[in-house]
Amino acid sequence: MAIDEKTKLELEQIRVLAFIGPAGTGKSRRAQLLARTRRVDYVIDDGLVVSRGKIMIGKSAKSEKNLISAIRRALFQFPDHKESVIAFLANESPCRVMVIATSQSMAEKIIKTLRLPKPSEFINIEDVATPDEIRQAKQERQQKGHHVIPVSQAQIRKNFGGKLVGRLRELWKTKDRHEGERTVVRPPFSFYGNLCIEMTAISQIVEYIIRLTRQVREVMEVRIRINAERLSISIDINVNMGKQNLLELSRSIQNRTASGVSYFTGMDVRSVDVNIKEVFVE
Repeated sequence: MAIDEKTKLELEQIRVLAFIGPAGTGKSRRAQLLARTRRVDYVIDDGLVVSRGKIMIGKSAKSEKNLISAIRRALFQFPDHKESVIAFLANESPCRVMVIATSQSMAEKIIKTLRLPKPSEFINIEDVATPDEIRQAKQERQQKGHHVIPVSQAQIRKNFGGKLVGRLRELWKTKDRHEGERTVVRPPFSFYGNLCIEMTAISQIVEYIIRLTRQVREVMEVRIRINAERLSISIDINVNMGKQNLLELSRSIQNRTASGVSYFTGMDVRSVDVNIKEVFVE
C-alpha cells in the first residue's frame, strides 16, 4: 500500500516502544501496567490496538480459527486490517505506541508493516517479571492453553470466536472501568494441538514462487534448514538470459522468496541463497 506524504509525516511523529518476550511468558498480563508507567497511549497486541483496556481498532489474532491465520493477523498481513490500523495511528499522531511481540525480529516486522519509526526502546519480559512469574505463566499456557487479552470481557465478546475462560483485574486504581481489566481466553486454534509445517510443503511454496519469474528456466533443487524457528533457504536454478542481469535476477528471487514464504507460513526467513548453475541464451 502506498501512503501519501501527509500520512508518512504523521507516522514519523509517533514514538515507538517494543515489549519483547517468548510466547506464554505473561506479556499481555503486564501490558496495561507497563503502558501506564511508560505513558503509552496505544498498545499493539496480537492484531489489536488497545488504549486503557479498550479496543480502538483491529481484530484479535486469537479469534482466528487456525494458527497460520492467527500469525498472519498478528503480523498485519491482511491488507484491510493493516490499512485501517495505519490510518488510525496516523490520525492519532503524535502519540506513544508500544508493540508487543515474541521476538525483536517480529516487533521490527510489525513496525515496518505499519510504517512506524524504529523503536526508541526494547523492553524484555525479564526486565519487568521475575523468573518465577515467567515460569508460572509458561506452565499455565502449556497446561490450560489459556491466553490473556488486555481488554475487558465486554469488549472481547463482540468479535471473539473462542471460549471466554475468566477475567483478571489489576490492583491499581483507575477512574476508567476498562483500564486494568484483562480477559482470559482459549482461542479456537488451541483446540487443534501443535501445528507442524512440513519442510516439503515449504519447498513447494519456494519452487512455486521461483517459477513465477520469467527468466527461470528450471528449478534444480530447494534446500530448507530451520534454526531457532527461522528458515535458511538455498536454491539451485538454471536461467535464461533476459532483461535482468544475473545479479538483479538473484536479488529479485531472494526478495520474492523471503516475502512469499514469510507471508504464507508466518515464519521468519533468515536467509535466501540463490545458486545459478547454468545460463542459457535463447
